[in-house]
Amino acid sequence: MAKANAFYAQSGGVTAVINASACGVIETARQHKAHIGKLYAGRNGILGALNEELIDTSKESANAIAGLRQTPSGAFGSCRYKLKSLEENAREYQRLIEVFKAHNIRYFFYNGGGDSQDTANKVSQLGHAMGYNLNCIGIPKTVDNDLPYTDCCPGFGSVAKYVAVSTREAALDVASMCETSTKVFVLEVMGRHAGWIAAAGALAQKHADDAPHIILLPEVPFVQTKFLKKVRATVNKNGYCVIVVSEGAQYKDGTFLADAGGKDAFGHTQLGGVAPMVAELIKSKLGYKYHWAVADYLQRAARHIASATDVEQAYALGKAAVEMAVAGKTAVMPTIVRTKDKPYRWRIGEAKLARVANVERKMPKNFISKDGFGVTAAAKRYLAPLIEGEDYPAYKDGLPQYVTLKNQLAAKKLPTKW
Repeated sequence: MAKANAFYAQSGGVTAVINASACGVIETARQHKAHIGKLYAGRNGILGALNEELIDTSKESANAIAGLRQTPSGAFGSCRYKLKSLEENAREYQRLIEVFKAHNIRYFFYNGGGDSQDTANKVSQLGHAMGYNLNCIGIPKTVDNDLPYTDCCPGFGSVAKYVAVSTREAALDVASMCETSTKVFVLEVMGRHAGWIAAAGALAQKHADDAPHIILLPEVPFVQTKFLKKVRATVNKNGYCVIVVSEGAQYKDGTFLADAGGKDAFGHTQLGGVAPMVAELIKSKLGYKYHWAVADYLQRAARHIASATDVEQAYALGKAAVEMAVAGKTAVMPTIVRTKDKPYRWRIGEAKLARVANVERKMPKNFISKDGFGVTAAAKRYLAPLIEGEDYPAYKDGLPQYVTLKNQLAAKKLPTKW
């Protein structure tokens, strides 16, 4: 009987360390030759399974796979594609099982956020219902850090480090020029409903009056009068004001400050432009000269400044996923369990996909300062270890060296139309 094969796919927005998880999956699968024959990767995420576009990772050298650990973005291509419920479109799920059967795929690894964990759980349920033995393991990934049952999510620590460093450096720039020039600097960061990334800006602070002076979180309703009063008081006291704002900052009624209109493939409201909106508000009401920046893709692609903790955890979770699958586990997700704050200690745990799927973990109230414009000491104790350590990629000619894979597709066995 032919060995069982495995399928791995990347989903949603990519990160600086999602390829480190892929590296952990592939290297560990190669160590389990008794259980796993080939490991296929989906071209452009789950679409690779639906379209039977399976990348044969056995064609890649050990050095190329090892290079994934220091390469940002999604090496096999990702996608924002949400499979509907089994009731709405069972054909999509049946197609996945058909492709898996055709290529003797018995292990399914899905690397993504809450929607992806939901998909992995549904595939597990359908495989069971159809009598097809399939071990489905979710691998956590999201810069938003909003998955439950895990101390943190791979991708977040590196974004947090980027935001903290950028905030500190930009603040030094503004402070040096504020007497005759810019008084206010606004940095917009990712975070739709959870303010973890914006909160990480607080790690730039060494003293009470250090930047960022104001953090706007989705968890705290925006009140214009209160905000402008805080800006004015900060400029009067320090000569300048640095603000970190989450893209998901919103009013009390849940309306986003910057709703770009439209929805993405997951049904989420398209956001963007909250930094210029906040900056213009300050200019019109207080008259201060400003500058603003949107971190956008830069924050999640910045592998050159990745957190060593984040890289290590991303790899470890990929490795653990394979070990769980060959041990016979299914419908679970490996997690990070914190055992100590300082020095930071952690271990691998696990959570059922049914509990993780479509659940957003927001900033707890005890992490948010009383005035709503900052974070508490408890939040900093949580955040600080996640940005620790440097894991620089190799450099050549002044630039980081990242790998590009061959990504050779396996021959198709099914009709293209389904």
